[in-house]
Amino acid sequence: MAQQYAKDQPAGFVNRIERVAIVGIGGRIGSHFAEALLKTGKHTVTALVRAESKSVLPNGVKAAPINYDDEETLVAALQGQQFLAITLSVSAPPDAHSKLVKAAAKAGVPYVMPNIYGSDVFNERLMKDRIYDVDSRYKEIESLGVSSYVILVCGFWYEWSLACPPPWFGFDVKNKKVTFFDDGKTRINVSTWLRCGSALAGLLSLKELPEDENDKSPTVSKWKNKALYIDSFKVSQRDMLDSIHRITGTTDKDWEIDSEPSITRYENGKAEMKSGVRTGLAKQMYSRIFFQNGDGDYESTRGLDNELLGLPKDDLDEATKRTLDMVESGWSRTG
Repeated sequence: MAQQYAKDQPAGFVNRIERVAIVGIGGRIGSHFAEALLKTGKHTVTALVRAESKSVLPNGVKAAPINYDDEETLVAALQGQQFLAITLSVSAPPDAHSKLVKAAAKAGVPYVMPNIYGSDVFNERLMKDRIYDVDSRYKEIESLGVSSYVILVCGFWYEWSLACPPPWFGFDVKNKKVTFFDDGKTRINVSTWLRCGSALAGLLSLKELPEDENDKSPTVSKWKNKALYIDSFKVSQRDMLDSIHRITGTTDKDWEIDSEPSITRYENGKAEMKSGVRTGLAKQMYSRIFFQNGDGDYESTRGLDNELLGLPKDDLDEATKRTLDMVESGWSRTG
């Protein structure tokens, strides 16, 4: 599709994204999206919520009741919206994403951020070893010919992954145990929840279109049907443990440190999944990103959009401290 320019738009065109709808606003990432968008003061944020939901919405967020079995409610909720961010839990019905995408097309929503948050979906090696299907989520958006997708490639969520049990980042923070994948020094790009929220707010605070052919400033349209690559930092397990040491005053002597080849861990995760051990999925996903072939380092192959979005440098120790506080408070990934 040819580049559009603000100068060519109809009278009354406003060159910015003002109306944003979010699915899953009470979830891990959806709540940070809403908070960051509201903080800018530039957006009207609408939460699509099931009619029976008892969730308490953040102040300033509008509620649009929906029923996934009634497409008219989805379309009505999305009428007039300029951007839809879909964040769905793993327990969401398998067809929920498709229903939202189709409704967005019928409502004429220009941009949709699909429920794909994590590794680089355009890395052919990773997709060859795909653990679950993500292609259909963004390809369906494009195939309908109305909305454009914007995929947020953010790596694994740092706080979540470090606080979770060993099948994730290999850490058991509470009991001071860690299993290094290979030598523990493979660096991957990761993002905090706060960084993800700031990235979406930064994107939607840009102009939607260039003013004319001479306008080279970043715009939302730059990422039409593309990935937005962001991170908080590029870290290894060794870096994570060193960060914990700096905060808690511990040393390696205080920890039980083991190691396992990442390929072995990956195959073990596959076997566990086949035998019905659900955490085998996490073991498989995480060890695959830590392969020593650079697949978890999309910064080196794709570059980062942090600067274009006005994102400041993130602080590893601050993020680690938040994670340790989560663990200390009894946080649970299922809670």
